[in-house]
Amino acid sequence: MPIIGYANGHTDGEQKALRIAAVSGGVFDRFRAMQDLAKDPSINVLFGDWISEISMTFRGNERASRASDAEQTAFELSFVAALKPAIKDIAKNKQRVAVNAGSCDPEALARIVQQLVKDHGTDLKVSWVTGDDVTKQFKNMLKSGEKFASLPSDTPIDQWGQDPICAQAYLGGAGIAEALRHGADIVICGRVSDAAPVIGAAMWFHNWGGEDFTQLAYALVAGHLLECSSYVTGGYFTGFKKELLYANNCTNLGFPIGEIEADGEFVITKEENAGGIVSIQTVTSQLLYEIQGPLYYNSDVTARFDGIKLVQEGPNRVRVSGVVGLPPPPTTKIGVTARGGWQAEVHFFLTGLDIKEKVELVKRQTLESMGDYRKEFQTLTFNVTGSVPANPRNQASATVDLRIFAQSRNPDLMSAGTHKGVAPDTPSFGKWCIENCLQGYPGGTPAMDLRQSIGKPFFEYWVALFPQDKIDHQVHTFDGQTILIPPPTNTKVYPRWQQSYDTASPLPLDTWGETVRAPLGHIVHGRSGDKSSDCNLGLFVRHADEWDWLRSLLSVGKLRELLEEEDKGKKIDRFEIPALYAVHFLLRDHLDRGANSSSTYDILGKNVCEYVRCKLVDIPKLFYGRGTI
Repeated sequence: MPIIGYANGHTDGEQKALRIAAVSGGVFDRFRAMQDLAKDPSINVLFGDWISEISMTFRGNERASRASDAEQTAFELSFVAALKPAIKDIAKNKQRVAVNAGSCDPEALARIVQQLVKDHGTDLKVSWVTGDDVTKQFKNMLKSGEKFASLPSDTPIDQWGQDPICAQAYLGGAGIAEALRHGADIVICGRVSDAAPVIGAAMWFHNWGGEDFTQLAYALVAGHLLECSSYVTGGYFTGFKKELLYANNCTNLGFPIGEIEADGEFVITKEENAGGIVSIQTVTSQLLYEIQGPLYYNSDVTARFDGIKLVQEGPNRVRVSGVVGLPPPPTTKIGVTARGGWQAEVHFFLTGLDIKEKVELVKRQTLESMGDYRKEFQTLTFNVTGSVPANPRNQASATVDLRIFAQSRNPDLMSAGTHKGVAPDTPSFGKWCIENCLQGYPGGTPAMDLRQSIGKPFFEYWVALFPQDKIDHQVHTFDGQTILIPPPTNTKVYPRWQQSYDTASPLPLDTWGETVRAPLGHIVHGRSGDKSSDCNLGLFVRHADEWDWLRSLLSVGKLRELLEEEDKGKKIDRFEIPALYAVHFLLRDHLDRGANSSSTYDILGKNVCEYVRCKLVDIPKLFYGRGTI
């Protein structure tokens, strides 16, 4: 084999795989990962995801508020806490780091990290990437009449009714690759796509070009699998009982590692000295998480998912192949933030009989107390969580939670104004909810911690498309250079709606003989999640002979039947991944405005899957007899 020179400086007689480890799937992830994985000299790159749609809105507001509040920070300071104990090992093992913790101010975080590595006696070089803040370009285009139609609902932004304060574009990995090529050890980014650090690291390591679409698509899929850290090593896995809980393997799930080869194919594995599992089922679960259809779009490349194949190469090693790479679209996603107002909630506990009537009593009394003020609430809901079984065995099982949830633009109405306290006679949401206790329902019991009745700010979030050629994507190097990252020139315009279909030739459901009436989730794995107000739902089976049954059963119509009262009547897209025995649905605009402003408990759409899996269906005895998940 010829000698190959790599962009990262090593020369070897064999093509080596990039070993890249995920050290954070979100701002609340376990901090130990970076410190522990930095000790492994076989790992080339550490990367982490520190921001979400929720944190983007908070940091965007902080950035927009900076003129009036010099103390506002618009980045994720928790990254610094995770980095500190790892710095010396990162330097010793010559590892690279790429993260999005810069959020809405990557330069400010980079300056802090530059001083931090210096204080630890290392010469690690810190660069940062900008261009994701497209607020000025967005507002100019808005004034020129650009519609910025919502991706979930397809409605134009002028119907939103909100005043945007910032807009962030999802950048790709090309800037990260360029920073690494110019000698950066640590690259601080703002809003890049979740997979961008993996794409950028692989471009740098294997010296791929911007039109190596097959290789880039593999890196995109690898990044998608790795970016939620332990989601792919057993977190959120519907097979957790046997594989993790009963196996006493659930308390320290290992963080995942990707081994990306020069042709793009890769293996997902994990830390050796930690718990969790990497199996075809855990990888399939994460593969199906938060996708939109058979095509996965990124600023650098488009990956086709419906031909993907997984092979269990060994314990905790799954090889991924069958990825098809296509040109990227000329657009990328943007998230637009607006200040929504204030939200608050009050909880009551209702026990035993007549739950429906008790809820109605609370609702009528509360609305009467509010009088005309109820018109000042944008959102006002009375939701019951739980139900009372027949002849309950204890009081807890006979108790449900009534949640009164409100949103308003009036801070005083929500007791969220500038005044320190609330006078007893001041009209307020919390007071109206509580003042009826003594004329209330039998057993009336409010939750006594009323801090949630004091309004807290919430944000509205709008997701649309933005032209890549209007983004000022730049790398700022540790030695003072500024490098412009041009937009891709080889792009493809894709239809706004992806391919959606039911199975062309479903088999009669009596094909498999006698059935058992049981929850779908007894033999079907799944995963669901959110992208703005869209909710995706992927369901899959374990065995090849179960695939025809699953694809024949799960039509769009059947899903609506299983959703019952949760069916919003909106568009549902469907496609299949035959090699994974998977059916995927995209429930468009299913979630109440998304995580930032939702009035429901399931703000992230993660429980949609668990709701559907608990619904009763007729399962062939042949399959059920193999044992449940």
